[in-house]
Amino acid sequence: MRPPPLPADRVDRLRRALARLVPADAPLGIAVSGGADSLALLLLAQAARPERLAAVTVDHRLHPDSAHHAEAVAAACRARGIAHDTLAVDWPDGPPARNVEAAARAARYALIEEWARRRGIGHVATAHHARDQAETMLMRLARGAGLPGLSAIREQRALGEAVRLVRPVLAWPRAELREVVGTAGLAVVEDPMNDEARFDRVRLRRALDAAGFADEAQYAASARHLAEAEEALDHVARELFEARARAQQGGWLIERPAALPRELRRRLLLLGMAALGQPAPRGPDLARAMERLAAGEPASLGKLLLRPRGAHWHLAPAPPRRAGEGG
Repeated sequence: MRPPPLPADRVDRLRRALARLVPADAPLGIAVSGGADSLALLLLAQAARPERLAAVTVDHRLHPDSAHHAEAVAAACRARGIAHDTLAVDWPDGPPARNVEAAARAARYALIEEWARRRGIGHVATAHHARDQAETMLMRLARGAGLPGLSAIREQRALGEAVRLVRPVLAWPRAELREVVGTAGLAVVEDPMNDEARFDRVRLRRALDAAGFADEAQYAASARHLAEAEEALDHVARELFEARARAQQGGWLIERPAALPRELRRRLLLLGMAALGQPAPRGPDLARAMERLAAGEPASLGKLLLRPRGAHWHLAPAPPRRAGEGG
């Protein structure tokens, strides 16, 4: 018996999102955990863009049934004629005891990026949705994140040099994705880690539900507004760098930074560091360097020396230490 057709409006909605994120003739990978969200994305993607579609599941080996869950996804793909691979995480020293979520995420994306390169796939889609967006923004807010962090999950980002991670259902409510799976009558396997109270995200989710503050669409809208503000500030900062920064004496001179708002001064420093091949520093380190410059004092930041020069700032590689200087 053939499953009922998927809702045409949702297939069209995904088709439009993919058209914006992935070239029409490009192969597309789908990361599928076996949960309702990623299975819905898989079904919709097959309906919207069946050509050159492949799925991948990562077995994190963090609970006894993980291999069974991965096989259930593989079976669902075989039944629908979708190419599928299962990748298993290798924990040489055993599974992590702390920061499990972060370690699992890093391992997962490393395996997916390698898989995509090996298969010649330039875009891999995940099923992050509006609820994920809301939770991420609130968690970062609780940790004192600035505007880039509060912009939360982006619709796309680089995953290595040759692969992009895309999130075509980022604005979708979770309920819409789950209805798709219900319509298809597909069996769902949920990761038990998604309900363990030892994880920050699970505790936040429960607290929002209990307090009646779980309207994911509103949080996701706020995250979009913040992302637009971040994009605008980044654009302005780059134009200011073009206008006010010039190469000088092996570094960069930023002209008249004091006349600008603090956030733009901060971004100009970061752009200057990037132009000198230096990574972005920790927020507190950058803040301290800015305070010293504002006070007319030099500051060290990573491998750079920052000096006030009248009304200007100069960034350049710090001179090498002489023999006998403190290490």
